[in-house]
Amino acid sequence: MEYILIFISAIFVNNIIFSQFLGICPFLGVSKKLDTSLGMGAAVAFVMTLATIVTWLIQLVLNQFGLQYLQTLTFILVIAALVQMVEIILKKVSPALYQALGIFLPLITTNCAVLGVAILVIQKDYNLLQGVVYAISTAIGFALAMALFAGLREQLALVKVPKGMQGTSIVLVTAGLLALAFMGFSGLEGGLSKLFGL
Repeated sequence: MEYILIFISAIFVNNIIFSQFLGICPFLGVSKKLDTSLGMGAAVAFVMTLATIVTWLIQLVLNQFGLQYLQTLTFILVIAALVQMVEIILKKVSPALYQALGIFLPLITTNCAVLGVAILVIQKDYNLLQGVVYAISTAIGFALAMALFAGLREQLALVKVPKGMQGTSIVLVTAGLLALAFMGFSGLEGGLSKLFGL
């Protein structure tokens, strides 16, 4: 039941974008079209899950030798290497998606959501399975936020927006309203904890 709580909490209650404000750059930059945002969500999900597994194992080595102070630097290097691997795979498997993501694929390297999840797994003292569940759940929450926002932006392109609100203004207002909608899930975690007796 603890894994279900981690899963639901990471997707809805503690959404990486709306409650922890990590991954805002791709959220605002890649969310103009639904297919691009879903592709970005899938790429981030793959990198986030793989990075969590690798960084969790690396953390064991760092702890063994008393090198915890190298955690952030090591994690950044691991994530950069994983992104390069994803880029090579996407180029061969799906050239259309690779072209659609364009400059944003290398930006996963500096996506603070990926590094944030790797560090949060260590801070929350999760075991490897809990860390993987948390990473997958967070990636699903990231992709859900991207898809919802992309859908809203596609709809905004079809309506007449007042001149003073066009462009970045309406995008930020829409993002704020979507974040407020996700705040409605804030009581869900406590209710589930009581329900499952955790």
